Amino acid sequence: MEKVSPMMKQYMEIKEQNKDSILFFRLGDFYEMFFEDAILTSKELELTLTGKNCGLEERAPMCGVPYHAVEIYIKRLTDKGYKVAVCEQTEDPNLTKGIVKREVVRIVTPGTVIDVDNLENGSNHYLMCIYQQAEKNFGVAVVDTTVGEFKVTKLENKTLSDLMGEIAKYDPAEVVVNARFYENEEAKRAICDRFKAFINFLPDYFFDLDFCIKKLKQHFNVATLEGYGIAGEENVLIACGATLEYLYQNQKSSLGHISKVSYYNTSDYMILDLSTRRNLELVETLREKNKKGSLLWVLDKTKTAMGARLLKKWLEEPLIHQEEIIERLDGVEAFKEAPLLRMEVRELLSGVYDFERLVSKIVYGTIHARDLIALKSSIKMLAPIKLNLEDMGSVIIQKLNRDVDLLEDVWRLIEDAIIDDPPLSVREANMIKKGYNKEVDTLREAKNNGNTWLLEIEAREREKTGIKNLKVSYNKVFGYYIEITKSNLANVPDYFIRKQTIANGERFITDELKKIEDTILGAEDKLIKLEYELFEKVREEILKQIVRIQKVAGALAVIDVLQSFAEVADKQKFVKPEVTSEDVIEIKDGRHPVVEKWMSDGQFITNDTYLDNAENEIAIITGPNMAGKSTYMRQVAIITLLSQIGSFVPASSAKVGVVDRIFTRVGASDDLSQGQSTFMVEMIEVANILNHATSKSLLILDEIGRGTSTFDGLSIAWAVIEHLHKKIKAKTLFATHYHELTELEKKLENVKNYYISVKEVDDDILFLRKIVAGELKNSYGVQVAKLAGVPAEVTKRAKDILRELERADVVKKEETADQEVDLFSYVNQLNIEAITPIEAMNILYELKSKIK
Repeated sequence: MEKVSPMMKQYMEIKEQNKDSILFFRLGDFYEMFFEDAILTSKELELTLTGKNCGLEERAPMCGVPYHAVEIYIKRLTDKGYKVAVCEQTEDPNLTKGIVKREVVRIVTPGTVIDVDNLENGSNHYLMCIYQQAEKNFGVAVVDTTVGEFKVTKLENKTLSDLMGEIAKYDPAEVVVNARFYENEEAKRAICDRFKAFINFLPDYFFDLDFCIKKLKQHFNVATLEGYGIAGEENVLIACGATLEYLYQNQKSSLGHISKVSYYNTSDYMILDLSTRRNLELVETLREKNKKGSLLWVLDKTKTAMGARLLKKWLEEPLIHQEEIIERLDGVEAFKEAPLLRMEVRELLSGVYDFERLVSKIVYGTIHARDLIALKSSIKMLAPIKLNLEDMGSVIIQKLNRDVDLLEDVWRLIEDAIIDDPPLSVREANMIKKGYNKEVDTLREAKNNGNTWLLEIEAREREKTGIKNLKVSYNKVFGYYIEITKSNLANVPDYFIRKQTIANGERFITDELKKIEDTILGAEDKLIKLEYELFEKVREEILKQIVRIQKVAGALAVIDVLQSFAEVADKQKFVKPEVTSEDVIEIKDGRHPVVEKWMSDGQFITNDTYLDNAENEIAIITGPNMAGKSTYMRQVAIITLLSQIGSFVPASSAKVGVVDRIFTRVGASDDLSQGQSTFMVEMIEVANILNHATSKSLLILDEIGRGTSTFDGLSIAWAVIEHLHKKIKAKTLFATHYHELTELEKKLENVKNYYISVKEVDDDILFLRKIVAGELKNSYGVQVAKLAGVPAEVTKRAKDILRELERADVVKKEETADQEVDLFSYVNQLNIEAITPIEAMNILYELKSKIK
């Protein structure tokens, strides 16, 4: 250590305290990385690796990035799972002798990114904390540091599958956990594989109950946590406190925008497991992981980033309380029935900046003057938005309208202080408006008009003294001065102060010139410093209004989602569903909103649905592949879900009894990463459904049992239907190729058969996409293969084999029937009373031989 240079010694001391992070070390206009950090970063970011002499025998490996683009590079590293420690110069190098003081001002991890300019506007960026207290007991906290959202819940007597469903709701970028959870390899692997989230283990002291309670009280500045609904909830308190401590250690700031924590019960929302979220393609497509083609893609007509994020949350958390659902639906209806007003509100919302992420930029000090102008222009939209909503009769809209604070004081502050077209950087001059601060006006005038002032002094003094060649000049040693030649020294007035004698004359100053010199010299530097100080004061004043701004943001987000639903309903011909507490789902002319959007107008074939917990509990649906069974079943699930998020639905009418869960078992895909076969994955999902479904649930089951042999698969499918019928009594759509299952309609009450109709045209088939009561005996597998493009020679051979198998099956059935007739005739002719025990045994032996 003695050998290295003072700067490198400083670097090594700071790096020693941040061993688990890549250290971005500020040197002038660059952040530099050294040694192992440099080698790693140069590889990951494709930077040029150089070296620096630092007193050691070999040059230290080094690479760097410019300070003005640092956030982009940090984001690229955190996206790969790295932690980055940002080390700033905390002293002005121009005012410091020796080594400039430096310290780490923040640590950035995948879940604590604060550079909102490089994040997707329509999605939240979550950090999740999981505290596992016992095998099936968890505390779960989620926070989005870019908007200040902080939520927490508990899972008691819940399985890993339940936890996965809760994680899927938020899709966090990073998950921090306690030691007990971290030791669970299955859980860690599931999170990493399914969510691509990075997992960090935190030391035990993070999860100390007393420590966590103290941390929460300090942060919210309260004496009790009763008001947040979490007092006494040990798992919840620990998850909350550990999250806050992790943020404080990384962000090293006040976190003032995290102004509350919201406790929720998982039972307050419809429960959707991971499989159901994926199968219904709520926010992204199953294969390409794109928004286009998802339900979100159809519904998102929002005009603000806040609304887009809220819409995604609503999709992930359908409601189960009828009153809340109806309130949302009434709000959508109000917007739908007022198209001109809706158009006006949409136009106004499109001019509204992302208030939520703006607040985080204010807190973290990353806001610039252009952001404030955007805020000011957004605030200007509030009054006309409020005016447009005043006459709307909906309860929810009136409630929201009351929450729209016009923020006139914030608008006035920005209007008075900041010019309309400021520079991007807050370290440049010309941000502060003329008239806001006298000193700024003077410095700016000096910077802009200094030369004019000097020329005016020069002209005035020439006229006063009569010295025609009097000249005002400047050099770095003496500053500004008046130069007089020897021939004119006799005319120098008394108020000239001699400064220097030169070969051909004298140099003088005056009080006026000295004053102007003090004003002009360093005016730009002084102006930049003063404008930044004033900008910071404006920021601090707005910081005091964060809670008000967040409240406005929340109201605008809901307004935006409601108008978005109305816009979709109007353009896509959706109708208002009747949401009830009855156990009935009745849909007339239902449509799949995503499939319909891909098709030309009028091409989608509509279908009716009626399910209840009485005579129409289980619908067994048969029909060939590609006929539309999966689309039909998914649309029933989607229409139900849309109803419970408060959206209108694609149908001519719909009556939806609130369901507590939607389960889907659709398709089969090997989970090779976890060493599980198609059939094993299918059975795990079926087990999850049978163990968690209730009579209030909706089940979508497609091809149960097809991953194994025919008899095994049929047996399992049959047993599953019987169990659903006897034990669970949930509303169920059950698609199958096992035509034997249609016999259950005769054996079990409340089971009904349906099929997707098909029209045979010569040797081909035409899918009619219409669901009809009854059963379809033919699977049309060979015809479907032909439609799929299987070579003609293969399908022709398949037909021949099929005919042979069918003939063989008929012969076998006839032989079996004949044999059964012979056996029954033989038994019928026996005289039971006259047979001795020995003869009876011989007869049984003979019958057994015949059966064999």
